[in-house]
Parts: sequence; structure tokens; C-alpha cells
Amino acid sequence: MATATTDKTGARTPEAADVIEGARERIDALDDRIIGLVQERMAVSAVIQEARIGSGGRRVNLSREMEVLGHYRDALGKPGTSLAMTLLELCRGRV
Repeated sequence: MATATTDKTGARTPEAADVIEGARERIDALDDRIIGLVQERMAVSAVIQEARIGSGGRRVNLSREMEVLGHYRDALGKPGTSLAMTLLELCRGRV
């Protein structure tokens, strides 16, 4: 019923609850896509690391990581740096 819906969403009206539920469905779908993209990024990063190590290089290229951090910071501000750090950690593990 409307009361259960508004309780679940925190909305004060059934109309607002409908908007929130629809938006949450979109967010859930976006989150699924983001997770898939992160997993794809992890796989590509593993290929790069394997090629670099196989050629006698180091596992991590710090100058490239700084480029990535800058790119995310420029696009998303300070929180972008934190997001990039998390992505880098997922893709290369802790150093």
C-alpha cells in the first residue's frame, strides 16, 4: 500500500515514493553496469601487468597511476581521487 511504500522510501507522499522507487531502480541498474566495468578494468589491468612483468618491468607504473589519479580528480574533484585510488587498488592490489 501507499503507507508501506512511503515508509520504505522515506517519502511523504505516494507520488514522491513512486519517483524514488523508479530512480532507485535506475541506480541499481547503473551500479550493475559500473560493477561490470570495474571487473572489465581489472581484467585489462591484469593483461597489462602480465605483459609488463613478462618483459622484465615492474608490476606498477607509478607515473601512469598519477595520470589516472589526475584524470579522476579533474573530472570529479577531490572525491574522484579517492575513487581512483580504490580502482587502482582493485586493479593492482596493495603495493
